Parts: sequence; structure tokens; C-alpha cells
Amino acid sequence: MAPGLPTAMDRPHFIGIGGAGMSGIAKILAQRGAKVAGSDAKDSETAEALRALGVTVHLGHAADHLADDASCVVVSSAIRGDNPELARAAELGIPVVHRSDALAALMEGLRPIAVAGTHGKTTTTSMLAVSLSALGLEPSYAIGGDLDAPGSNALHGDGEIFVAEADESDRSFHKYAPEVAIVLNVELDHHANYASMDEIYESFETFAGRITEGGTLVISADHEGARELTRRLAASDVKVVTYGESKDADVRVLSVVAQGLKSEVTVLLDGSELTFAVSVPGRHYAHNAVAALTAGVALGVPAAELAPALAAYTGVKRRLQLKGEAAGVQVIDSYAHHPTEMTADLEAMRAAAGEARILVVFQPHLFSRTQELGTEMGQALALADASVVLDIYPAREDPIPGVTSELIIEAARAAGADVTAVHDKAGVPAVVAGMAGAGDLVLTMGAGDVTDLGPRILDQLSK
Repeated sequence: MAPGLPTAMDRPHFIGIGGAGMSGIAKILAQRGAKVAGSDAKDSETAEALRALGVTVHLGHAADHLADDASCVVVSSAIRGDNPELARAAELGIPVVHRSDALAALMEGLRPIAVAGTHGKTTTTSMLAVSLSALGLEPSYAIGGDLDAPGSNALHGDGEIFVAEADESDRSFHKYAPEVAIVLNVELDHHANYASMDEIYESFETFAGRITEGGTLVISADHEGARELTRRLAASDVKVVTYGESKDADVRVLSVVAQGLKSEVTVLLDGSELTFAVSVPGRHYAHNAVAALTAGVALGVPAAELAPALAAYTGVKRRLQLKGEAAGVQVIDSYAHHPTEMTADLEAMRAAAGEARILVVFQPHLFSRTQELGTEMGQALALADASVVLDIYPAREDPIPGVTSELIIEAARAAGADVTAVHDKAGVPAVVAGMAGAGDLVLTMGAGDVTDLGPRILDQLSK
């Protein structure tokens, strides 16, 4: 049986409860019997899913939203110090807990798998959650995206395994003590928090050092950043198992065969070949599945059972999610916001689409990321047949002088891309409908609210 409520978290209040990471923790606490409340800037399907569990969700942020008897206030790194509920917590002397500490508390007494890496965390965590559930192991899990319905990003299970997405962006993954950790790749991102690759490596080394005694680090043998991390860990006591196409990989990927919007992967594991289906397109997703397989085996799940169960994973929202089709045009949503992710998703779509044209609606995410990687983003867009580029989605950041979407547009055009700048998001559906024809694929791409445009584009295409 899974443990009960962590001490002092029986009446938590979440500031920003609708966020992917925050809502998952709130959901698990509610399912464990806590009296959960919180606030968010706007209403959402996620908030409705929380209310269905008995969670009190306030709209907007105000001091009186925080109950005097709250046992703690849970925040993420996105919550600013001048938030009125945070100020009220200080007045009342209510402890403030970072979401990573709350998640770490939920894992206590269980067998955690923590999934880290610059890209692919949500997909790999989801693959593990779905496949382990399909095997009847009843895992608990906390994922950075919804599986098949609003609020499906987390679950309190009665089994002994807890699968969690481990976020490196603010170093919060240093709080976890996993039995098995996955590192999919290591690249420089989150430029507001990391100044260099050395800082990134040091952060991932700290994460690897948190693996419990007798535990395992599962890490890519192909990605150069991951290989460098493995070299840096050579003198440590961490048990490392590598996976990938490299000849020296412990779990070697022998082939990935595209089959439309699916693929078939064959691996060499413990001297035997094993072939299984992956129900999403793209080589990078096949590698995510192999990472999940390797981690499950490290935890003691038989490979012959886990491999076919991985086919039960059919995708997560915003990860090449088909939103619908109208006038012969398919609209697909992609969360890709880093050049590596953009390239991987576009290559996957190109392999699956055949001769179909690929049109992208791209919304850059964060001024700091655009400043550092705008050129590479533009080069990635050259893989599409045509692109529409929106203004930067700021999220938690203030503008940086001189940093606009024009950096990406100029780089894309220099790479030979067909790019249209659209500053009014409301005008995008009409622009896309004028570009798209029967048989085309349209990708809404980015980590911001570009995802809202999918249904509107479909409506416009239907007219």
C-alpha cells in the first residue's frame, strides 16, 4: 500500500494550482485525503478536474483566498514574491513549501523513478505510467502534461512505484531521491538559471548523486551531453546503464522502423533481441520508449512483459497530438519550444507525412530562450514547407530590449524558409486557412497558448 499524507500537508493551499506540475501534486494529495485549496489566474479544464475531486479553486490571486487554518502554502518558482497570498502566508506564519519538496514528500516510502533531461521528460514519464498501469502495478505518477483528459497528469496508486517527471529548470530535481533515475539528454536551456554547460553538468551530477544506494542511472549512450555526464560520473558509486544506438550501449537499439504514425523498435537486451511497437511517430519517441523499458527492468519489471505494455501509450496532450481534421487538413499540436525538440518533431512528421506539406504555427517561448537560441529556432523552421511565427510568449519573464520574434524570422529566411510574421494571434486561423490545402499537415508549436489555436484553425478550415 502507498503511504498516507505527508506531515503538515493535510490542508495545503496551492498558488497557481492550475499549472501542470502544481495540479498533479494537488490531485494526489486530494486523493490521499487532504483538504486541498488553491488559486489560479484563470479558470481551466484542469481546475474543473480538481474541483471534481473536492478541491477548492479560487480564480485570481487575493489575500483572502488563503484560509487561516491552511497547513502550508505550496508554490513553484514561477510565483513572484509580491503575490498577495504569499504575503498573507507570511503574516499568518504559515510555512511555504516549494512544489519539489511537496512532490519529494509524496514519494517517501515508495520506489521512485525520476525522469530527467532537457527534452522528452513528459513523454517518457507518461510511457512508464501507462505501461506500468497496463501491467496492473498501480503506480502513482506525476507528469508535466495530461495523458487523455484534463487532470490526467497525476494519480495516487496503491502500488509501490512512483513515476515522476524531474525538472532541471530551477534545480528542483535535486530534492528527489529516486531508486531509478533517467537522463535522456543534457543541453543548455533555461538561460535565466544556468549560465554555462558546466553549470548544467554540475546540476545533473547532483541529481545523479541523489540516487539511493543500490539504485540505477539509466542514461542515453547517443547524446553527447549525456555521454559527457556519464564520463563525469565514472569515479562515483552510481550504477550506470546506457541505452541507444551506439555500439557500446548496454541496451542497444538495433532498429527503428517507421510505420505511419507508429514505429517498431528492436533492442538487444541481456544478449537477446526484443521487438515491440511504439504507438507514436518519430525516432526520438522510440528512444524514449527504450529509456522507459530500461528503467522498468532496472526496477525489476520483466522486459518481456513491459515491452508489449509500452504500446498501450498512445500519446500525451501537446506531444504531436492530433487535434482534428477539416477540409482534408490535419491539425496537430506540438509542445516543442527548444530547437532540438522542434527539429525532432518536424523530422518525425516529415517521415510520417510522406509527400504532404507541413505548415507550422510557431510561438516562441520566453525572451531569454529566444535571445540565446533564436537563430537555431529559425533554422529548425526551415524543415517545414511554410511557417507562421507569432510574438514571444513571455510566461514568467519581463521583455528583454531588442529581443523579438524577428530574430527567429530573420534566421529562418536566411536558411531558405518561407515564413510569415503574424502579430495578432486572432488573425492566425484565417492566415493558415489561406495557406493550407487538402492533404497538408498543420502543426501548432510552442509551450505557450498557441495550443488554443488548433480548434480555431479547424473551425476556419470548415467554413
